[in-house]
Amino acid sequence: MRNDNLKIGGHSLKSRLIVGTGKYKNFKQTADAVKASGASMVTVAVRRVNILDKRKPVLMDYLDPKKIIYLPNTAGCFNSKDALRTLRLAREMGGWKLVKLEVLGDKKTLYPNMVETLKSTEVLVKEGFKVMVYCSDDPILAKKLQDLGATAIMPLASPIGSGRGIRNKLNISLIIKNIKVPVIVDAGIGTASDAAVAMELGCDGVLVNTAIAKAKKPILMASSMKDAVIAGRKSYLAGRMNFQNYASSSSPEDGLI
Repeated sequence: MRNDNLKIGGHSLKSRLIVGTGKYKNFKQTADAVKASGASMVTVAVRRVNILDKRKPVLMDYLDPKKIIYLPNTAGCFNSKDALRTLRLAREMGGWKLVKLEVLGDKKTLYPNMVETLKSTEVLVKEGFKVMVYCSDDPILAKKLQDLGATAIMPLASPIGSGRGIRNKLNISLIIKNIKVPVIVDAGIGTASDAAVAMELGCDGVLVNTAIAKAKKPILMASSMKDAVIAGRKSYLAGRMNFQNYASSSSPEDGLI
């Protein structure tokens, strides 16, 4: 496990847990949660970053980008044009080329608009970006994203912020089997057991935001997510026992008294 790093976009991450930085009550709580999670990478919504008001604190005051990898994302974008402009801005602001693309379909479900997502991915890859893509849990579309050059596939477990956990284990498993780039479950994780299940299925990582930020004790939940991802990964690597139709005695039957 010591050398079991997640390699993605030229980076080697010690933690397979990626943490979002939205929805916390303040930047200090965000930083404390990230520290407790042990995450090597955090996502940052470019459209919500304060770059104009010098009097207000900024995330970088609390999370040193030299010590943790920032992953700019396009949260809040509902079409390809806005998503492309946002990520080009991120590149200009901080030189970021490893980015997270999400193009949403509507404000009620926040499901991905896969037509716009596919179009955006193709453009960004041609422009030299390394694109981690939020997408539906459709194995065919996930394969198409890989063929377009996506750096990582990030299928939703359930709607963003819903806390419903993985609603379709079969589709996630099919994506994992058909994809060679990292598969990271994104959206819908509600508690530590959801993260463990994702890892046991064979996912390369898990992205969690709301489940930590909106927990009654965010720092403790961040720590539990860290443990769950590690445990789930170990369980996957260990290889679970085969299912049996009938009971099987745990004790040997030879030499019974």
